[in-house]
Amino acid sequence: MAITLGYALSHAGACADLDEQLAELTAVGVDPRRIFTDKAAGSSDKIRAGLLALLSYARAGDVVIVVALERLGRSAAEVARTVSDLSARGITLRCLRNGLDTASASGRVVATVLSELAMLDADDSTESARRS
Repeated sequence: MAITLGYALSHAGACADLDEQLAELTAVGVDPRRIFTDKAAGSSDKIRAGLLALLSYARAGDVVIVVALERLGRSAAEVARTVSDLSARGITLRCLRNGLDTASASGRVVATVLSELAMLDADDSTESARRS
């Protein structure tokens, strides 16, 4: 049975931002008990326990809803890898503010482009490491 999950990320001292995201997620029907959250203290926060827990919990057929796409990573490459991972696992991604929904044809195209960008970034990293 498909489950709708949510993810919210706030930055240090941004309680109002987290509250706004939680309100948006619950307004579209996400059960508050199924919303994973992180509070980042800064760019040095490498581990996002809430995001890792969400990615571990989500199964094929589930729907993951975020307020904005950039909540899924600290860089474009990280966001692209996360979107690619969700897509490969058969998990639908909806971004409320960005209008991305991988259940639609156009959303799948965007996810495919992001997946390709993630692979390009990985290839570039491998090539750079070989040159070093």
